[in-house]
Amino acid sequence: MRIGVFHLRRERPQAPGYQALLDHLDSGLRAAIDELGWEADVVYSAEHPVEASLDAVERADVLLLMGGEDVEPSRYGGAAEYPGSGHHEPAADEAHIAVVREAIRIRKPLLGICRGLQVMNVALGGTLIQDMTGHRLPDAPDPYVRTRLTIADALAGDVDPAAPGRCTHHQAVGELAPGLEVVARAPDGVVEAVVHVAAPVTGVQWHPEHPDTAREQLVPLLRRLEVQLHEQDARTASEPAPA
Repeated sequence: MRIGVFHLRRERPQAPGYQALLDHLDSGLRAAIDELGWEADVVYSAEHPVEASLDAVERADVLLLMGGEDVEPSRYGGAAEYPGSGHHEPAADEAHIAVVREAIRIRKPLLGICRGLQVMNVALGGTLIQDMTGHRLPDAPDPYVRTRLTIADALAGDVDPAAPGRCTHHQAVGELAPGLEVVARAPDGVVEAVVHVAAPVTGVQWHPEHPDTAREQLVPLLRRLEVQLHEQDARTASEPAPA
């Protein structure tokens, strides 16, 4: 099984603390992929043309869109300046939006995490809440907020509602895009997971890849992609041949 993994950048010399946080999360991701015995095809989308990301979509069996910097606000009609706006990566936005749209077009299983969910919503015409409180602990040794999730049936078999999600985000889904359905919320109502109504595409806002939770939370979500792949293959095989 080959999984296409889409990051923004390999390194961030201007933001070493943020890079360290992402590297910590990535260690949990790599451990989960190794446990499954899968092959990871990693693309750092800001460092290559859009075609490199789309080529990786074609090569992979399933897809994983990871976290990172905020989506550039002009993509969804947001204010150019907002609290915590920081650095944006327009080239990665373009590539990741293309990945989402292509995955939906060809019905290839995709999981988006944190920014990955936000990109998914923007790619399909939704908006983002640009700044919020309560789901990130700034300037703390451990920036993660533990959040109990309310899980809908569509995700209940793959996410344990008794296990808290680890959140560290200051943006979230605003207006939900057409074609998406909310399947998990935090106690304050913030959207924590969505699924596409017609394609095998799932987005989660918390970080199941955290090294302390990757085995219990990320591995089942990756296995969900594998199940969706087999289901999609079965549907394709049962379709009548063109006349």
